[in-house]
Amino acid sequence: METTTLNISGMTCGHCVASVTEELEALDGVDKVSVDLNAGGISTATVTANRSLSPAELGEAVAEAGYLVVGADA
Repeated sequence: METTTLNISGMTCGHCVASVTEELEALDGVDKVSVDLNAGGISTATVTANRSLSPAELGEAVAEAGYLVVGADA
């Protein structure tokens, strides 16, 4: 299992959390997503997957939800 923590900007509410969670969970190989909302600041999403996910894959999923990845820790 691989775990990556994403720093995400632009999230302000529970709907934001649900949108990001849904897009990340749709990625092939993702087992678990946990999003910690920091309204108006930098929120974090921790993604656990059974394969390596590229920064581009993760960033595209978050962008599909309407937000921006501003950093990541593998």
